[in-house]
Amino acid sequence: MLMNSARTPGAPDIAYAAPAPERNSATASPIEVTALRGRRDRDRFVDLPYRLHRDDPNWVPPLRRDMHRLLDRRRNPFFDHGEACFWLAWRDGVPVGRISAQVNHLHLETHRDETGNFGLLEAIDDQAVFTALQRAAENWLRERGMRRILGPYSLSMNDDIGVLVSGFETPPMVGMPYTPPYYADRLVAEGYAKAKDLHALRVTLADIVTRHLHQLERVTARLRAEGRIAVRPLDPARFAEEMQLALDIYNEAWTQNWGFLPVTEREAKQIIDQLAPVLPPQSVVFALADGEPAAMLVALPNLNEILSDLGGRLFPINWLKLLWRLHFRKPRTARVMLTGVRQRYRRSALSMALVTLMLGEILDAARRANIEMVEFSWILEDNKPSLEGCHAIGAQLDKLYRIYSKAL
Repeated sequence: MLMNSARTPGAPDIAYAAPAPERNSATASPIEVTALRGRRDRDRFVDLPYRLHRDDPNWVPPLRRDMHRLLDRRRNPFFDHGEACFWLAWRDGVPVGRISAQVNHLHLETHRDETGNFGLLEAIDDQAVFTALQRAAENWLRERGMRRILGPYSLSMNDDIGVLVSGFETPPMVGMPYTPPYYADRLVAEGYAKAKDLHALRVTLADIVTRHLHQLERVTARLRAEGRIAVRPLDPARFAEEMQLALDIYNEAWTQNWGFLPVTEREAKQIIDQLAPVLPPQSVVFALADGEPAAMLVALPNLNEILSDLGGRLFPINWLKLLWRLHFRKPRTARVMLTGVRQRYRRSALSMALVTLMLGEILDAARRANIEMVEFSWILEDNKPSLEGCHAIGAQLDKLYRIYSKAL
């Protein structure tokens, strides 16, 4: 999701002195952390990762307009049910880190766990900077009655989440975050512990274990012949309605998953508007049970392949490059980003049949589009059926993301 903000109304400016790292404690200047105050601070907040990671070949610069929208209280639906504060860490007048803290009231109503979040974390490799940033977020959440901090969420469970803990050798897929290796170590040093791991598994289409798919297809053949199950692609003439259907199935299918939050009406509209220009109709598949939509699968071409060298800017001329690439230099990789089966079919023979149909359809579409590799992400570490299904067709763990928590 996306946003542009001043600080939370009434939030005070906060300054914390933090000890310098042990390796240069005699010479390092103290860290000051201040809440954002106006447009110049927002620009600095957005620009910081572009400066920190510009020499990392595996960091893909997000579009700056999206990052500004992420901070915008009027344009980001998160602020319909959440509040947040944003800080910059300074040393010698130069921004060296940033962080957000947020209270998601929809989460509190759903889970009743007195948990707040931190996110949008970016910082130089310096424990003093991480200490100051996390202390600012923790104190802000503590003042609002939270007893646990969980993150990073940027800004909610339905946005970019997690710190990369393995798989630093390749760039992330579209919609997945990337963080340098030291982030995890710095959070652990601040007393944070693993809350949940998220898996990203990849398989090249040439290595798909077709034997497993053929076995599953034989099992579903009788149900298809009897008209019990079927599969269909998204109808492009009804794109908004079809995507709304997919998100409705998602909201029902994921309701019992760890940390789940339903996609609200405004969030759904924003997702649909963002995907409309870049999502091929064949990338969305519905499975039908007795003629009714019972499951969905959404894949997305890996746009990071064609965005990585644009520096996060579309204007003045990069938008022309993007349009040309979308038509003539299509991505060779893709991400399966959403899969869900309605609750009444879960843990039934039909559930596996529906997923098998959709997977076969999307892999056929990928081959026709000259896709060479597919990532399934993200999948919760304890979602054994999904992980086993991915492994069965030859997918292997490529990246591991971690959510951290700490008692307040």
